[in-house]
Amino acid sequence: MWPVSAAIVSAPVSIPNLYLPKAKRTQKLHYGALKCSFGHSRPRLRVSALKDQLPDSATTPEDEGRKLSSSDNKRGGGGGFDYGWLPAFPHVLVASMSNFIFGYHIGVMNGPIVSVARELGFDGNSFLEGLVVSIFIAGAFIGSLSAGPLADKLGCRLTFQIDTIPLILGAITSAKAHSLNDILGGRFLVGLGIGVNTVLVPIYISEVAPTRYRGALGSLCQIGTCVGIIASLFLGISSENDPHWWRTMLYIASVPGFVVALGMQFAIESPRWLCKAGRMDEAKTVIRELWGASEVENAIEEFQSVSMSDGSDLDSRWSEILEEPHSRVAFIGGTLFTLQQFAGINGVLYFSSLTFQDVGIQSSALASLFVGLTNFAGALCALYLVDREGRQKLLIGSYLGMAISMFLVAFAVVFPLDELLSNNLSILGTIMYIFSFAIGAGPVTGIIIPELSSTRTRGKIMGVSFSTHWACNFVVGLFFLELVEKFGVAPVYASFGAVSLVAAAFAYYFIVETKGRSLEEIERSLSLKA
Repeated sequence: MWPVSAAIVSAPVSIPNLYLPKAKRTQKLHYGALKCSFGHSRPRLRVSALKDQLPDSATTPEDEGRKLSSSDNKRGGGGGFDYGWLPAFPHVLVASMSNFIFGYHIGVMNGPIVSVARELGFDGNSFLEGLVVSIFIAGAFIGSLSAGPLADKLGCRLTFQIDTIPLILGAITSAKAHSLNDILGGRFLVGLGIGVNTVLVPIYISEVAPTRYRGALGSLCQIGTCVGIIASLFLGISSENDPHWWRTMLYIASVPGFVVALGMQFAIESPRWLCKAGRMDEAKTVIRELWGASEVENAIEEFQSVSMSDGSDLDSRWSEILEEPHSRVAFIGGTLFTLQQFAGINGVLYFSSLTFQDVGIQSSALASLFVGLTNFAGALCALYLVDREGRQKLLIGSYLGMAISMFLVAFAVVFPLDELLSNNLSILGTIMYIFSFAIGAGPVTGIIIPELSSTRTRGKIMGVSFSTHWACNFVVGLFFLELVEKFGVAPVYASFGAVSLVAAAFAYYFIVETKGRSLEEIERSLSLKA
């Protein structure tokens, strides 16, 4: 969901300070029955039926989105409040709880790591301290690659429930740790579960959300991550006075896993997966609940236009992502996450507390709170804008804002300015960068990849994309400080700005707008271009 970023999974949000020796770590965390029936009359979301022909070239995705929006508004009662998102919301909310777990674990070890090291006997060993935090990423890398095949075989609901096992066991094992091996094993298990979740949540939301609200509901991933980070930040304050508080924090980390396991017992399965598995009666029941009885036949017809209904699509091969059009989507997904990470989110978050200290904010917790609230505000804006302005516009605008922010900070560092003015410009650039990231590069990257992926290969493409994310996250965290020490802050920040410009150009030339289009319509149009 980072992005770790942004995950920032996303996606993704980032884990700062993962690989930094204790002597260089100057701050704690810096970002980095539900089957409801509603008594009132609700507007039915139209799942667009397959047409004999695609819209001609003169019809843009934006035009299609406007048509769908206009149609939905008419059904909603002439501009009244539209409840079309409501039937899917409880199920999406349960899935997004997995992102809360992700966000919580991003921050749960950054602050208390010194207490953990002292109690378990490796205090002063910066390598082992970094290993305890970063082994999380090794588990996440493996988990992300295994998520797709699991979801294809078992469906999202059961995979969610199975995935809570390493999350719960990992948290409890870490909390009860009495040796280095115990804490390493627990953190690895947690990373394994998080890796599965970062892939699974965007897939599930994209397949159950109404077309018109798919982007907004998908943005709940980022919001869940932000809330998890903020929760761990506040809980971590007590670790300053209680050297054993880290155990309590890790015990608390197991609770959301139980919530997800129980909640998924009552949540619906993806209707697209049910159709793909040949469970047509169940698929029709879910469609009726989510989108209305009048849409059942149209939705089934559209699902079957891009997938078999005999279970054969559950056995896709990894080699298929090397074939067109799947290879193109895998390339886009991997590149988006590579650019997201090399645009510097981890580095900016690391230096954010130093920047705040320069203007008199000495409390690292308060600095982290500013960063967290900025990230949260950006995520809320993304929720509002993603289905109105479209994915491509938000990505381009986000990366342009990040580039301007980085160049502004570099300018403030390099050029001789009044010290107060220089510090204020650095603060402004940092806040602008984090907000810009949270409004597009963070959430939209995780939203658009499952939208572009085909029904047959969606899980595997998401797995490859997120494994690229984790690998790049590790590399950036490993070498960031060395680059700063060798070249200075300004050149490194300027390079982040340059990568952001490249990312904006990539989004302009390679991203297909998906706003207002069903997943099947998107898949069909990409197949025709192959």
